[in-house]
Amino acid sequence: MADTSKPKLSYRARRRWSLIILIVGIPLYIMAAVTVLNLLGRPPIWIELLVYVVLGVVWAFPLKAVFKGIGQVDPDAPIDPE
Repeated sequence: MADTSKPKLSYRARRRWSLIILIVGIPLYIMAAVTVLNLLGRPPIWIELLVYVVLGVVWAFPLKAVFKGIGQVDPDAPIDPE
């Protein structure tokens, strides 16, 4: 059985990777999508919009594990008693 209680990347590593992906990866992905679409010729506007919407959603599925829980408190951080 696979152990699903602990993610493969630590919380800090996921935070760092998510920042790198958002600052560097997404702009590169957008430039690549625009370049490939322009190389194929200018399709009708509704097809172009459909392609951009699909590509805008598709990038998130493989990276879901990196972004999951990033907005939460660090689960490995020590708890301060009040």
